[in-house]
Amino acid sequence: MIGSLGAPLITAVAETYGVSLAASQWTLTIALLAGAVATPVFGRLGAGPRRRRVVLWMLGAEVIGSLLTVVPVPFAFLLVGRALQGSGLGLVVLMMAVARDHLDEHRATRTIALLSVTTTAGIGIGYPLCGLLTDLAGVRTAYGLGLLITAAAFGAALLLLPEAPDRPPARLDVRGAILLAIALPALLLVIGETSLWSDNPALAVAVLLAAILLLIGWTFLELRTEHPLVDIKLLRHPAVAAANLVMLTGGVGMYLLFSLITRYVQTPAAVGYGFGLNTFQAGLVLVPFSVLGFVAGRLVPQWRDRLGARLLLAASTAFVLAAFVLFAVARSHLVEPVVAIGILGFGVGAFSAAMPTVILAVTPQAETASAMSVNAVVRSVGFSTGSALGGLILAAHTTRVFPHASGYGAAAWIGVAVTAATLLIIAVLPLRPR
Repeated sequence: MIGSLGAPLITAVAETYGVSLAASQWTLTIALLAGAVATPVFGRLGAGPRRRRVVLWMLGAEVIGSLLTVVPVPFAFLLVGRALQGSGLGLVVLMMAVARDHLDEHRATRTIALLSVTTTAGIGIGYPLCGLLTDLAGVRTAYGLGLLITAAAFGAALLLLPEAPDRPPARLDVRGAILLAIALPALLLVIGETSLWSDNPALAVAVLLAAILLLIGWTFLELRTEHPLVDIKLLRHPAVAAANLVMLTGGVGMYLLFSLITRYVQTPAAVGYGFGLNTFQAGLVLVPFSVLGFVAGRLVPQWRDRLGARLLLAASTAFVLAAFVLFAVARSHLVEPVVAIGILGFGVGAFSAAMPTVILAVTPQAETASAMSVNAVVRSVGFSTGSALGGLILAAHTTRVFPHASGYGAAAWIGVAVTAATLLIIAVLPLRPR
């Protein structure tokens, strides 16, 4: 739900705080960057006996951040609040570790599958609610929903979250955390800033190369560190490496189509296409995405033993491919993008729920949070790349304000190619544990 407090509110934040849309965009960007950095750090801290305290501190920071978004403070404090909210995006991987430690194998598998699709469910609920609250009572009321939810989550954790099993305390690799905190935001920023690629491509390439070199250096540092932030050696296992590669390419296609559809339905019909939906109406379009994604998450544990990880990932990717093809060939009536995003939601939900099965099958129980935090970071990079790819393609087909309809077709067919490549990767790479 906290994740849905970004994109739908950008315009309202600009109007309320008297800032530009580019500045308002940072309320989304800073939360995503904070989450990308915090996820592996808190994943490591939560791997030992301090997990309950780590979770409570994360939720406490989210409550404080949510409070800063509600009270009338300068825009800079709003950004601080959004960063504190974003730091809690790594909670999902810690909850997976809780499930694996405290539930039997069958219930843990079902719970982890559901945890994998909580983001999908939160978007479908949060987008229309945020849009409605903003239209009725202003942006701070929508942020108030975030405060209510984070306070409820903090109370639930305080009362119900069990202590972690007695293990040696996890030591934080400070050097690795600092290097990652520089390299990863640089990578995500340069990927997501489509204007930088069109206005100053040389600078964009330079920043991208610098970020990649820093990440390579970080990888070597982690391999030589006695207590690394992320156990890179786990990535040497063919199944884990293959799963993360599939997550990267699959994430590009999934978020590309998600961003295309949400932008398309809000385009004014006077342009010659689109349906001119407002924020609340566009949020309702996402409800099928959320509902079918949650349904897929419920079904995956039942299919796992019958189909196996490879076939599950292939089938879910095929749903994403079908959604791309539908959007590419039919989008003149509102029902067609709605059906496409529903099919996409089912594919994303099944894909997200099947991914932990591959990784955790070969991961030691104590390394659950760390291994899944790496996968979460890979997903963030894939999603950012998909969003940027969509923006660049549409920008290339724009002459005035809105892109030509052909831009959406071109982006959709490129998404078909990316998703088909993901299917090919799933078919040839080793995804089964040895």
